[in-house]
Amino acid sequence: MTTVGKKVTKFKVGDRAGVGCMVDSCLQCESCKHGEEQFCDNGATVFTYGYPDKTSPSGISQGGYSNNIVVRDHFAVHIPDHISLEQASPLLCAGITTYSPLMNAGFKPGDKIGVAGIGGLGHLAVKLAVAKGAEVYAFTTSPDKVKDVRGFGAKEVVVVDDVAKLKPYKGKFDYLISTIPAQFDVAAYASVLKRGGFFTQVGMPVGFNLTLSTIGLANTHVNFNASLIGGMPETQEVVDYCADNKVYPQIQIINAKQINDAWTKVLNKKARYRYVIDAATI
Repeated sequence: MTTVGKKVTKFKVGDRAGVGCMVDSCLQCESCKHGEEQFCDNGATVFTYGYPDKTSPSGISQGGYSNNIVVRDHFAVHIPDHISLEQASPLLCAGITTYSPLMNAGFKPGDKIGVAGIGGLGHLAVKLAVAKGAEVYAFTTSPDKVKDVRGFGAKEVVVVDDVAKLKPYKGKFDYLISTIPAQFDVAAYASVLKRGGFFTQVGMPVGFNLTLSTIGLANTHVNFNASLIGGMPETQEVVDYCADNKVYPQIQIINAKQINDAWTKVLNKKARYRYVIDAATI
């Protein structure tokens, strides 16, 4: 933090601060007052990258790939001294995206939780659920990730090269979170849940549309929902929790010239597991 406005009391010059997925909202509606600024009832949420923003000279929010960023203090979080900025940065996006639904699920230590899709989001879902005491089972289509995911604390890693691999787990799990960012057989994955269990989708396919088999979901009697991110209080909570409990994302630091190559690796499932761009190279 290099400069603070005269009315700012939350931060002082020299503090370590982070900016996540959103930079503004009305702060007056019920959602905002209850720490759910991403659901601003007045539609005033401004997300961080390329979102309509009347206060910006360009008309859109410009994100954080710059030497400096000016942000409303409410939308900055404190970064504890006992976590590096490199490790903290993915928590402001992938961390809160998985932490929020996991906490809302209200699972208990010892509950069986499934995580489908083990990438930038999924690997953090595994680590967070394990840290909170769950018995975690991971589902991936990448055999070369098995050793890594076991190292993250998963009790079992299932390579789903065919949905038939899900059959032995029918009705076994208390909760399932999917980070799969593509079309997939939702009903087949839902079948691993106990009757009345909850299935949260956080992966976003192209076009943000997912094809569902209603009869498949009806037969499992599973509660299907989707989740976006979390509000600012919960974002601070996940950063503090991960710093205090040493729950760190698995990162690879790259320079600006490597961005296109990194994106290609993401598309080809070669990322391990979250890229962090060194802003000094931009």
